[in-house]
Amino acid sequence: MNIAEKLLSIQTELKAPKNQTNKFGNYKYRSAEDILEALKPHLKKHKATVKVSNETIDVCGLPTVRATAKIIDVEDPNSSIEATDDAIIEMNAKGMQMPQKSGSASSYAKKYALGNLFLLDDTKDSDATNDHKTTTLVKEKLTKQSPSYNRVVEYIKGNGDIGRVFEKYSVTPTLQKELQSLIN
Repeated sequence: MNIAEKLLSIQTELKAPKNQTNKFGNYKYRSAEDILEALKPHLKKHKATVKVSNETIDVCGLPTVRATAKIIDVEDPNSSIEATDDAIIEMNAKGMQMPQKSGSASSYAKKYALGNLFLLDDTKDSDATNDHKTTTLVKEKLTKQSPSYNRVVEYIKGNGDIGRVFEKYSVTPTLQKELQSLIN
C-alpha cells in the first residue's frame, strides 16, 4: 500500500469527535490534540506517522502562523503527503500575553492543517455554527480612514483570505464590494 492509499484508508476510517465544550460560547469542538489521539491507532494500523510543525510568517504585515501536517509512510520514509493552514496572530486580543496569542493561532492552524489532511468535516464546528446568542460579538468597524485599512488592502492584494477580513471587521456593503474587487 502506498502513502496515498494509506491516507485514503485513514481518511475514511478516522472519527475525531468533538469532546471539548466551550463553556463561554456553549458549543462543542475538537482540538488538535483530540485529532492526534483519535489518529494514533490508524497510524499504527497503516504503518504511517504524522509530523506537525509550524512557522511564523508575515502576510501583508500581519503576523501569521502557518502549520503543516505531514503523513509519512513508515515503510517508505521518503513518501509523504502534507497539508497546511494559516492563522493570523491577533495582536489586539485583550487579556492575553504574547505567548498566549501566538499559541492560540498555532493551535488553530495545526487543528485546521490536520483537518485538511484527514478531511475532517467542520461544518458543525463552532466556527461555522456559533450564533453568538449568549455573547455579543463586537467587530472593529473598517473604513478607509481606519488605521488597519492599508494593511487589509495589502493582505487582500497578496492573496489573503477576504473571508477572514469580513469575519474580523464590520464592513459596509459599498466597502465590501471595493475590497472584493481587489481579489486577483
